[in-house]
Amino acid sequence: MAVPWGSILDPKSAVDIAQQGIQVGLMVSLPLLAVTLFLGLAVSVFQAVTQVHEMTLTFVPKLLGASLLLAFVGNWTLQKLVAFTILCFEHASRVSG
Repeated sequence: MAVPWGSILDPKSAVDIAQQGIQVGLMVSLPLLAVTLFLGLAVSVFQAVTQVHEMTLTFVPKLLGASLLLAFVGNWTLQKLVAFTILCFEHASRVSG
């Protein structure tokens, strides 16, 4: 919803921006969280089966998985964050006049 020039930010617009911020935050963070959760679970099952409890075994696969994921979806993530930032600055410029 566009805010007219020179007006103050009404509560509905503020809630819409906050809702979009939460949505963008979830869209950006959930792929990374899902990959690290899956890899952590897989490593935990592997450790339970083999009874190998090496600390680096839990850290390295998560680091590699997160790095690979960011290499593949980093561009999309950056586009989403930049688009939301531009939206926020546009709303701020309309409010301040």
